[in-house]
Amino acid sequence: MKACMKRYEHLQDLGALVGQEVGLSDWVLIDQARIQLFADATGDHQWIHLDAERAAAGPFGSTVAHGYLTLSLLPLLSAGAFTVADVRMGVNYGLNKVRFPAPVPVNSRLRGRFVLVGFEPIAGGAQLTMDVTMERKGSDKPVCVAQSVSRMFA
Repeated sequence: MKACMKRYEHLQDLGALVGQEVGLSDWVLIDQARIQLFADATGDHQWIHLDAERAAAGPFGSTVAHGYLTLSLLPLLSAGAFTVADVRMGVNYGLNKVRFPAPVPVNSRLRGRFVLVGFEPIAGGAQLTMDVTMERKGSDKPVCVAQSVSRMFA
């Protein structure tokens, strides 16, 4: 099932949506090529991520994505979940908390669910706090839960 990107006309409209889901992304494939690219970009070449033969005998039965790779998908998943027409720029302001409750085996499909938990007007825009749950297709347990803080400018 394909998610339906939500479109909001005005940033200020989100203020009335605190406590509600504002978007759900499409599924994104986490294949070995993506895992390898992340390992090369970060220098994290631990065997659990890259050595398929050794990982097959390891605790997860296959290679798994880096936790930080999973977290780094927040902008991609957010962009696929919702858009605000009058926002000209958005910046990542930080994270309040992050956990990785379950692994992401190679060839998993992930999506992000975004719940707005805070809306604070700032000069030229608003600071948004989102509870983000990253789900793995076929699993009841999330692979990442995070509280993301961003600033959007209209």
